[in-house]
Amino acid sequence: MMRTPCLLLLLLPPVLCVSETSLEPCEVDDDDFRCFCNFTDPQPDWSSAFQCMIAVEVEIHGGGRSLEQFLKGADADPKQYADMVKALRLRRLTVASAQVPAVLVTAFLRALGYSRLKELTLQDLEVTGTPPPPPLEATGPALSTLTLRNVSWATGSAWLAELQRWLKPGLKVLNIAQAHSLAFSCAQLRTFPALTTLDLSDNPGLGEHGLTSALCPQKFPALQALVLRNAGMDTPNGVCAAMAVAGVQPRHLDLSHNSLRATAPGAPACVWPSALDSLNLSFSGLGQVPKGLPARLSVLDLRCNKLNREPRLEELPKLGSHYVEQKWQKWASLS
Repeated sequence: MMRTPCLLLLLLPPVLCVSETSLEPCEVDDDDFRCFCNFTDPQPDWSSAFQCMIAVEVEIHGGGRSLEQFLKGADADPKQYADMVKALRLRRLTVASAQVPAVLVTAFLRALGYSRLKELTLQDLEVTGTPPPPPLEATGPALSTLTLRNVSWATGSAWLAELQRWLKPGLKVLNIAQAHSLAFSCAQLRTFPALTTLDLSDNPGLGEHGLTSALCPQKFPALQALVLRNAGMDTPNGVCAAMAVAGVQPRHLDLSHNSLRATAPGAPACVWPSALDSLNLSFSGLGQVPKGLPARLSVLDLRCNKLNREPRLEELPKLGSHYVEQKWQKWASLS
């Protein structure tokens, strides 16, 4: 029985063979709410993670080691420990700093399918090898938020499509940062019917061409917020063109912390999404208000740019828009 739930307990939280080290890699706060594990010891005491089973938030760092030693438990039937997983309080889980075989990742997701987990973060992981064929029906967790930061996949552009097939529908927020590849295989990718927020921030090599590849057409029908901070964007007009190709209609667009420049003279005009209501251009090095902005906005954020004067009314979106001033950083009504 100990070996059967080992795979699950390795990552949520990791529990396997007990070592004789005196270090305690896991700590739970006084409210039994959050548990943090850092398995950096050469012979980590995996049994320390047993205390995490009472926590709501669990964060596990694997010390950069390979987890291939746990592959022998990857084919265990998760139904054998379904009741135990259902009883966990776990809602938010972070797994970081490890080399993980793809087979182990899918087994992990399959086991989490019995949990009440809502937010999963994978960080600083190297996923190796080829995953098994996906199930006919998703058996993984019903996540609301999935965050991936500096995760590499051996499967190239197909990684998101393969990961998606293990997750139950209903994902609302997808954050992908420091990605090794955002050129998704759109033909393999299924629709994200409930996704309202797509955050591709902290991908400085993405650029507008890469954004066109990442925004697979008609795959994000419910998108309301597109966040592209520090994502290598050049001009608002270029981002507008990428959104037009994808057919997305966000209400909020965040282009802050990019080195934006004015649209080149003679560049074709772009029709902005009719639903767009809020545009963030703060911290973008702008010397002037870019031309070709949407005709109507409720919020235009121009804070912390290089504007040498307050924008004139004719330079700003009309129809009672609001903007955050560059110098005084306060709300101003321009009706």
